[in-house]
Amino acid sequence: MYDLAVLGAWLEFAVRWLHVITGIAWIGSSFYFVALDLGLRRDPPPASGADGEEWQVHGGGFYHIQKYLVAPAALPEHLTWFKWESYATWLSGFAMLVLVYYLGAELYLVDPEVADLAVWQAVAISVASLGLGWVVYNTLCKVFVEADQTWLMVALFGVLVATAWGYAQVFSGRAALLHLGAFTATIMSANVFFIIIPNQKIVVADLRAGRRPEPRYGRIAKQRSTHNNYLTLPVLFLMLSNHYPLAFASHYNWVIASLVFLMGVTIRHWFNTRHARAGNPHWTWAVTVILFLVIAWLSTLGPRASADEPRAALSGSAQRFAEAEGFEAVTGIVLGRCSMCHAAEPNWDGILWAPKGVRLETPEDVARHAREIYLQAGVSHAMPPANLSFIEPAERAAIVAWFRAAEAGG
Repeated sequence: MYDLAVLGAWLEFAVRWLHVITGIAWIGSSFYFVALDLGLRRDPPPASGADGEEWQVHGGGFYHIQKYLVAPAALPEHLTWFKWESYATWLSGFAMLVLVYYLGAELYLVDPEVADLAVWQAVAISVASLGLGWVVYNTLCKVFVEADQTWLMVALFGVLVATAWGYAQVFSGRAALLHLGAFTATIMSANVFFIIIPNQKIVVADLRAGRRPEPRYGRIAKQRSTHNNYLTLPVLFLMLSNHYPLAFASHYNWVIASLVFLMGVTIRHWFNTRHARAGNPHWTWAVTVILFLVIAWLSTLGPRASADEPRAALSGSAQRFAEAEGFEAVTGIVLGRCSMCHAAEPNWDGILWAPKGVRLETPEDVARHAREIYLQAGVSHAMPPANLSFIEPAERAAIVAWFRAAEAGG
C-alpha cells in the first residue's frame, strides 16, 4: 500500500511534465504566429497576391513565408493545423487539477477558514466555474463584436477581477489563484476549439467547394487569437503561484492576481509593438515595474488567516494518520526539525512565509500533511533543505514506518 504514495507522486510528476511540454508547444507557436503576423512586410505588395510576406533564417536555412488575408486562390494539398498543442495543454492541465486539487481537496482546495465546503461542493464549484467562464466570455465577445475592442478588453478585465475575488471567497489561497489560471486557460483553449479552428474549417470547406470565403470568419478568429496572446503571461504566473505563498497566502491575493493581468498587457504590448515595427514603447517597462512593486508590497500586508485562528477538524483520512502507531514520535520529530520554517511566523532568517503555505506546528498539521512529510523527509531527503536541522536517519525511518503503518491499517 505504501507504494501508492510514491506512484501517485510520480503520476503527478509525469502529468505535470506533459503539461509543461504541451504548454511550451502551444505558447511557442502562438507567440511565433503573432510576431509573424505583426511583422509581415507589405511594401512592395507580394507578386503572389498575398497580404504580406516575411523572410526568416533559422537552423541553417532560409524561409519565405506568405500570408493570405482571407484565403489563397486554391487550397494547397498539404495544410498543417495548429490545434493539438492547445487541446493537449488543457487536457493535461485539467488532469493536474484532478490529481492535486480534487483528489487532495481536503488539503489544497478546501479551507474551512474561508468557506466550510464539503469536498463534492468545492469540486462542483470548480468544474461549474470553468464552464461558466467560457459562457460569459463568449457572450461578451459576441456583444462587442462590432464595438471598439478596447471596451471589450475593459469588460473582460472586469470579469477576471470579479472571478479572482470570487475564488478567494470559496477556496484556499493556493487554489484560488490556480483556479483563476485554469479559468483563463479554459477560455483560451475554448477559443481554439470552438471559434478559431471551426472558422478555419469553414474557410477550407468554402475553398474546396469553389466558393470565396467570407472575411468575417478570419476577423473573428484573429480577435480570439489576440485575446489569447494577452492572456498567456498571466496564466503562467498563476500556474506558478502555488509555489509562492507570498502570492497566494496574502489577504490581497485576488488583487495581486488582477494586477498580474495588467502586467500581461503591458509586457505583450511592448513585444507586439516591436514586432509590428511601430515604435519602442518604453513606458510599458516603467508601468510593469510599478505594478510588480505594488504586487510585492501587497504581499506583505498580512496572510489570509492569522496565526491564532482555530484550525479545522481533521478529515477521516488525516485522522487515520493521527491514530497510527508512531504518530506521537513523528510529531515530535517534525515539530523539532521542521516547524521553525513551516510556521505561521517562521523564525528562520530569510523565510517570511511557510514554504508553499505548509504549516507544521501542531499534531493536527502533521496528520494533515502526512503524505508530503513521508515523501519529502522519509522516502527522499529533500527536507529539510541540505538537512540544515540535522534530522537523523533513524528519525527518517520513523516517519516511513509511521506512514506505512497508517496506510496498512487503512
